[in-house]
Amino acid sequence: MSGVLVITEHKGGAWNRMSWEALAAGQQLAAESGQPLSAAIVGSELESLSGELASKKLEKGYRVEHALLKDYTADGYVSALEQLIRKLDPSFVVFPHTYQVRDFAPRLAARFGQVLLADLVGLRKAGDSFVFVRQLFQGKLNADYRHSGSGPCFLSVQAGAFRAESLESGSAAIEVFTPQLEATAIRNKPEAPFREAAQTVDLGSAPIIVSVGRGIKEQDNLPIVEELASALGAELAASRPICDNGWLPMERQVGSSGQTVSPKLYLAV
Repeated sequence: MSGVLVITEHKGGAWNRMSWEALAAGQQLAAESGQPLSAAIVGSELESLSGELASKKLEKGYRVEHALLKDYTADGYVSALEQLIRKLDPSFVVFPHTYQVRDFAPRLAARFGQVLLADLVGLRKAGDSFVFVRQLFQGKLNADYRHSGSGPCFLSVQAGAFRAESLESGSAAIEVFTPQLEATAIRNKPEAPFREAAQTVDLGSAPIIVSVGRGIKEQDNLPIVEELASALGAELAASRPICDNGWLPMERQVGSSGQTVSPKLYLAV
């Protein structure tokens, strides 16, 4: 058992930005463990997306392709990825911590008698093993975890915890992997994709954010903050009390019950 395998995610012909963050975590894990890095994309008709994957620093990329994987189903993804993982026998399997991953990855890990160490914010080498860090009580505490057992270690990384900008470029070969799937084994029926929110703005990709909290005291003071955000070319965000009061729309909320953000500059007012 050797290697780091990153499972990427896409939707509507476009990458989920968290795929690159998970790949950045995979590159760090591979470098510190001295193991080769590979990555996989799952679906159907993946030529254009896999070409972009090949431009990253990888040992190899995998196109897990099948007509039954065109639309996401937990049954299809679990069966297909189980076959790929058993073929590659990696030490670590890394995912972005998305709604889709939360749906299927715990069951995939259970196929190998493992658990999913979910929503990690950091990792570090400690002797001959790794320590993985995740937050508890809405970020008030950090908890350290170590993997035990003989199977692969399944991990998902929190949005913004690893920087996509740190990704190293390269040139990797892409191999098509065709899993054995039967339509009768897929019990789920795909429906319209789940939307995290009907957002007018994606705060998660904003490089500069000006966020306002209850310290603003009155709604009449909001124009001051809006003017500051405009001057900085920033997106305006808010804490939960501001949105609960209806001073700003819910899609502007950041935090544990709002959007997870990772800007280069975050100014809290």
